[in-house]
Amino acid sequence: MTEMDTTEFARRQMVAQQIRAWEVFDTRTLAVLAEVPRERFVPAPFAALAFAETQIPLGHDQYMMPPTLEGRLLQSLKLLPIHDVLEIGTGSGFLAACLSRLARSVTTIDIFPDLARAAAGKLADMGYDNVTVKTMDAAQELPEGPFDAIALTASLPTFDPRFVAPLKPGGRLFAIVGDPPVMDARLIVRGADGSLETTSLFETNVPPLLNAPAPPAFRF
Repeated sequence: MTEMDTTEFARRQMVAQQIRAWEVFDTRTLAVLAEVPRERFVPAPFAALAFAETQIPLGHDQYMMPPTLEGRLLQSLKLLPIHDVLEIGTGSGFLAACLSRLARSVTTIDIFPDLARAAAGKLADMGYDNVTVKTMDAAQELPEGPFDAIALTASLPTFDPRFVAPLKPGGRLFAIVGDPPVMDARLIVRGADGSLETTSLFETNVPPLLNAPAPPAFRF
């Protein structure tokens, strides 16, 4: 078996045995995860972990989400080819690549200039030309939008409604809220009247968004 065959086999196994097993059944989501070359976004020292169910270090104490979490996130947003998406936390650029295959356009931001530059280079080299990468501290500012969907790839100690402000009416935000070791992955839908409908999806644990406001500490 050639190296290419081995990689394709590992990718198919990831989709069939890991992602589908975690209740990801949307055919477009599964097709994108089977198509986008995850191994090209993984840092070279961790190439052997490209399809493993683990968080992969990117530097700056940042990590790639495990494949199952990426699948659940993508499925929850229910993206269409007419949608414009904001990703908060570019990281490796892999999730932006997946989003770009499901939506019309993707704006992705990262606080670390080197991660943003590396991701932008990979995305451009591989032809993901509907992705715009920006360096920005999401705790301080957000792109204006409006967006049909927002994917927040880091966790929030407490939910901040500021992250729904760029959403169009009917728009969907994926966010992970809480403190380790157990956090709540949520889907927040913005109603036409500005109301918010929140659905708890599953429990997980990911690193927090840098500079995100924390709730006040409890004092006796």
